Amino acid sequence: MQDTSQDTPQTETQDAPPPPQVADENGEELANQTPQEIFFDLRDWAIDTWDQLLSLSTIWQILAVIAAICLGWIASRRPQKSLEARRDKRDSTDIIYRIYNALAGVMWPVCIVVFLWIAVLIFGAAGLPDDILRIVASLTNAAIIVRLLTKNMAEGPLRTLIALTAWGLAALYILKLLDPVTNALDSAALSVGGTRISVLQVITSIILAIGALWIGRIAGDAAQSQLKSSDRLTPSMSGLLGQVAKIGLMILAVIVALGSVGIPITAFAVLASAIGVGIGFGLQSIFSNFISGIIILFEKSIKVGDFIELQSGVRGQVREINIRSTLVTTNDSVDILVPNEEFIKAQVINWTLRDPRRRLRVPFGVAYGVDKTIVRKAGLEAAAAVEWTDMDTKGHEPQVWLIEFGDSSLNFELVVWLKEGAVKRPARVEADYNWELHTALAKYDLEIPFPQRDINIRQPAELTVRMAEGSKKDEKKKPAKKAKE
Repeated sequence: MQDTSQDTPQTETQDAPPPPQVADENGEELANQTPQEIFFDLRDWAIDTWDQLLSLSTIWQILAVIAAICLGWIASRRPQKSLEARRDKRDSTDIIYRIYNALAGVMWPVCIVVFLWIAVLIFGAAGLPDDILRIVASLTNAAIIVRLLTKNMAEGPLRTLIALTAWGLAALYILKLLDPVTNALDSAALSVGGTRISVLQVITSIILAIGALWIGRIAGDAAQSQLKSSDRLTPSMSGLLGQVAKIGLMILAVIVALGSVGIPITAFAVLASAIGVGIGFGLQSIFSNFISGIIILFEKSIKVGDFIELQSGVRGQVREINIRSTLVTTNDSVDILVPNEEFIKAQVINWTLRDPRRRLRVPFGVAYGVDKTIVRKAGLEAAAAVEWTDMDTKGHEPQVWLIEFGDSSLNFELVVWLKEGAVKRPARVEADYNWELHTALAKYDLEIPFPQRDINIRQPAELTVRMAEGSKKDEKKKPAKKAKE
């Protein structure tokens, strides 16, 4: 019995087949195959792949993708046209225009994704494979993110980085490598002061910080643009509220970004102290302009649209009143950023503070001996020929005043009241009146005299008059001519 029991295992061990060798199958056996065997293997693989593509589940998934594309196009038409209509009502530099433009560009892919995920749920409930649906949905998600973030961006490294990140995440998800990569990044960690910091946490914090700052800037610009376009607020008040909203949203975005990185909010006490020291030493001018801007906006001494003239010589129309500076556009279409402090410390002439109509005096002179009534007639005709003259308001009729007996002329002034639009074009208005005055004086042959001087010589004596020529050639000819005489 003992011998039999000992022999039986030995026999079984000898008769057992050897374990399969993977290395031989993948390496040596493949190298030892004949070309005919390799051809047959490739043919079998192609046939299996073709059969899989022609399987009923694959056909159903392809039909579901085609249906999602068609239904997405139909469903996206109306919202896309609505967004494009709202976009076209705004200026191309407006942030709301850019938001509408980006949303209109991704409306069709968004609808496709919605129908694709609905199909995934249906296939999952029916127990059918849904690999192709998930792959197409992942690629469409990446396309939406890339188009949404880069629609209004210029070509550059940031746009390339966003595209590579979105497509890389989509590729990892399709290849089912997203979880292994995230686990590997999470496992690469170190402890600092008892706190575990992994590579995945650092990357996630940086992405959240950048996203928070980007969303805060976009939201701030959108709020500022929306307030500026409001009809219920004055341009100055809407500009102030827009600036406050933008700054508040940016501060909130900074807090969220620092919190995502891991910086506690208590650190803002140190930051506030540093800002206070900076204001005391190097930021006095910036802080002064900030306070001056708030005073201007609340005092309403200067509003958007006013035509102003500063003591420094800047003259133009106020376009924007910001926290630090005011944008003034001259009639030559030159934009000048004037610090708000200059409006508080220096003299400012606001031509349109209360009444945009003003009176203009255009001086001119005629020779002695002319008829004053003809001069008045010519002046009034010139005033009537200029489009800026206010001829309808009672008490604002044009007048011609004799103001001075000059050395060479009788000095007059054409006194006219101007219309509202003339106050913003001072140089052109004066040029138009001078043009028409010259035309009217020439019409009545009224002479515009040159300066005249009378010279009285009390002790008659022989005078020698010598004419000096400008060119050296004439100077050389003079001695010869004198000798000849």
